[in-house]
Amino acid sequence: MKKRLLQLFIVPAIIFGIGSCSDKGGGGGGGDEANLVVTLNPPAGSNQPAAPQVDFPLTVSITSTMPPQGVTIDVKAAPDGSTTNFFTESKSSTSANNNFTITGTPISVVCVVTVTVTSKTKATNTVTLSYRYTRKP
Repeated sequence: MKKRLLQLFIVPAIIFGIGSCSDKGGGGGGGDEANLVVTLNPPAGSNQPAAPQVDFPLTVSITSTMPPQGVTIDVKAAPDGSTTNFFTESKSSTSANNNFTITGTPISVVCVVTVTVTSKTKATNTVTLSYRYTRKP
């Protein structure tokens, strides 16, 4: 009786354990996706000299292999030390080079541009870069 009761519990546990360890594949991909490598122009980490222009161009370049579903690029600009953005733009892309134009920059204030690029295939594959610039009168 004990032997039969033992078989009723141990055999299914072993079968369940073996089945749960197998690789069933599929499941959305992204496991082998290359880490994103992104460059900015103006360069990340730079302090750009003050410029009198009204619009400030930005190029976001994905230099790694593009994720299968592309990326989302979020660009935000705010006065240094502030959490209030004067510029925000979000764009989905499958292109290596992506152009933005930052507008609404306050005069004589150091501003920080923060760019976050996130894979649409694997949400944990993300890069955040920033640089500083100033609009002079």
